[in-house]
Amino acid sequence: MSTLRTLVGSGRLLVVPGAANALTARVIEDCGFESVYVTGAGLANTHLGVPDIGLLTFSELVAHVAAIREAVSVPLIVDADTGFGNPINVRRTVRDLERAGADAIQIEDQTFPKRCGHFAGKNVIPAEEMITKIRAAVDARRDDDTLIVARTDARAVAGLDEACTRANAYRDAGADVVFLEAPRSEAEVETVAARVRGPQIINLVHGGVTPMLPERRLRELGFAIALHANLPLLAGIKGIQDALHTLRGGTAPGESQLASWAERQRLVRRPEFEELEARYTTQEGTP
Repeated sequence: MSTLRTLVGSGRLLVVPGAANALTARVIEDCGFESVYVTGAGLANTHLGVPDIGLLTFSELVAHVAAIREAVSVPLIVDADTGFGNPINVRRTVRDLERAGADAIQIEDQTFPKRCGHFAGKNVIPAEEMITKIRAAVDARRDDDTLIVARTDARAVAGLDEACTRANAYRDAGADVVFLEAPRSEAEVETVAARVRGPQIINLVHGGVTPMLPERRLRELGFAIALHANLPLLAGIKGIQDALHTLRGGTAPGESQLASWAERQRLVRRPEFEELEARYTTQEGTP
């Protein structure tokens, strides 16, 4: 059984921060978290400098997943947006992301181009169409321990009842984990926990529409995964802005605002590369 499947089935809440690049994933792992969420919104924001409105390409996502996989050993939950097309496209999406190192692949039932789950103006495809995508994803995976995560954005479009109905239908279609995006109150979160079967994700977005409930309460409700998909990105933006405002004001940022040189080199594993350089360096002309 895979580490991620074991964690999801453990009955405890798995708290998963999001990463938009390999270094952020390394920091998440270094801080002791057991999994990393490869965030599509974060990739769009950092790689392209654009909002999460479906502009990131499939090849860009695969390349980032491969880089992150090389950097960390913890399981990766990968945001694959709408699966990049119809069920045939979803098959390729799953195969390529699995090959790149994904331990779980999330697809959603929005129309293309999708929008951030906490943006207005979303729309969803018919539930039957999404079910065919889930079946294609399940059929496509080469490893049965690769988790298929099915997300529904129907709450914002058709209401909570429809969203719960869809989530259960997606579970019945073969999704290992379901993800009802953007419940709008603690009461709605409680309803989702009670009415939707199987392991569930809740997405806690700072500034979003879902209340920031404490971990204790989420554990009581039985959620399997609590995503903090963009928390590291928001913290990074604020830290960069603070340091640059200080510099713009005529003073170099102090040590309290910055990671040290040594910490930076440790995180990128410079000592390991120095050992490799020493191993492969010729001595006195002898390989």
